[in-house]
Amino acid sequence: MNEIQDKAGTGIPGWKMNGTQPSLPEAHRSMRIPTTGSWFRKFLAFAGPGYMVAVGYMDPGNWATDIEGGSRFGYTLLSVILLSNLMAVLLQSLSGKLGIVTGRDLAQACRDHYSKPVVIALWLLCELAIAATDLAEVIGAAIALNLLFGLPIIYGVMITAVDVLLILLLQNKGFRTLEIFVVVLIATIGICFGIDLFLSKPDMGQVALGYVPNADILRRPEMLYIAIGILGATVMPHNLYLHSSIVQTRQYNRSSAGKRQAIKFATWDSTIALTFALFINSAILIVSAATFHSAGMTQVADISEAYHLLTPIVGTTLASVMFAIALLASGQNSTLTGTLAGQIVMEGFVNIRLRPWLRRLITRLIAIIPAVIVTAIYGERGTQDLLIFSQVILSLQLPFAVIPLVKFTSSKTKMGEFANKLWLNILAWLIAGIIVVLNVYLLVQTIIS
Repeated sequence: MNEIQDKAGTGIPGWKMNGTQPSLPEAHRSMRIPTTGSWFRKFLAFAGPGYMVAVGYMDPGNWATDIEGGSRFGYTLLSVILLSNLMAVLLQSLSGKLGIVTGRDLAQACRDHYSKPVVIALWLLCELAIAATDLAEVIGAAIALNLLFGLPIIYGVMITAVDVLLILLLQNKGFRTLEIFVVVLIATIGICFGIDLFLSKPDMGQVALGYVPNADILRRPEMLYIAIGILGATVMPHNLYLHSSIVQTRQYNRSSAGKRQAIKFATWDSTIALTFALFINSAILIVSAATFHSAGMTQVADISEAYHLLTPIVGTTLASVMFAIALLASGQNSTLTGTLAGQIVMEGFVNIRLRPWLRRLITRLIAIIPAVIVTAIYGERGTQDLLIFSQVILSLQLPFAVIPLVKFTSSKTKMGEFANKLWLNILAWLIAGIIVVLNVYLLVQTIIS
C-alpha cells in the first residue's frame, strides 16, 4: 500500500490514494482549538460532537421499548439500559478515533477499503437506515403535536416537512450554532423528565437495584425479548458515521501528540454526553415503572397511551405536558443529526454532493410518504406499528456499520500506533458479536410475531 498524502491529510500506510475529500467539507476544521490555556478550556472547545451523537440514543424510536419495559417489569431492565449505554460509549469512542487518526469518516473508510459492489450495498443499507430513523422522528414529532395541540397525526406528519427551513437556517449560522441548538433541546428533554421523575415519586431503592443485572432477564423469554429490544434500539448505526465525521470540525494538531489529545477530548465529550442519554432513557423507564407498573398497568407500550395515563395516575396534567414536550424536542433534535448523517454517508460512500436543502427534502419525503399512507389507512395504531418497523430496519443495518468500524480501528496497517490495544480489541469484537446476535434474534422474533 502507498503512503497516504491525500486531501484528508493522514499519512498512515494502509489506505489507497483515492483523493479523498474532507468529510463534511463546509465545516471541516472550521473550529479552532486553543493552543494555550487550561486543559478545561481546550476541552470546552472540543465539546459538542458528543451531544449531537447522543441525540440518536434518546430519539422517539427508543421510547416505546423503554415505556413497555417499565410498565411490564418495573425497574428490572435498567441494567440493560446501562449495559447498552456502556457498549455505545465504547463504539462511539472508536468512531471518533477513526475520524481523528485517519482524516476519514466511516463511510469514506469503507469506500477506500471495500470493492465497489460492496460499497454500493453498504451505502444503500445505510440510506435505508437513515430513512427509517427519519421515519421514527416524523412519527414521534407528529404524535407530540397531536398530544399537545390535538392536531391529527396525518397533519402533524405533513408539518414536519417544514423543518427543512430550520435546518437550512442553522447550517448557515455555522456548525457551533447547530451544536448549541442540539444541547438546548437535550437540556429541554432532561428538564422535562426531571420534572416527571419528581412527580412520579419512584422508589429510589428499587431504582438502584434495577441497575444490578438480574438473572431473571435471561430466564424469562418475555423479559429477554424487551431487553433485546432496548439493546437493539440503543446503538444507532448512523451515529457511527456521524461521529467519525464531525470530530473533524475541530482544528486539532495533526501530529501524534495532537491526535492523542484530540482522541482524549473526543472520548470525554461523547462519554459525558452519552451519560445524559443514559439519564433520559433511564428516566423514561423509571417514570413508566413508578406510574404504570406500580398501578398494575403492565401492558402500556403505546406512547399516546402513556401520555393519557400519566395525568390521572400522577394527579396533574403537568406530567403529561412535560412528557409531550420532551417527545417533540426529541424528534426535532434527531432530525438535525439525521440530516448531517445523510449528507455524510452519501458523500462518503459514493462521492455525490447535493445541496443541503435538497438532501434534506429527499430524506424527509421518503419518511413522510409511508407515514401519510399508513396513517390515512390504519390511523394512529398504524403509526405505532410503523415506529416499531423502523427500529427493525435499524437493527438490520447495525452490524454493517459496527463490524467495519471495529475492523478498521483494530488494524495497525490502517491506524498505525493508534490501533486498538489487545484488550480493547477483544472487548470491541465481543460487543460487535453481542450486537449482531441480539439484533438477528430480535429481527427473527419480530417477523415470527
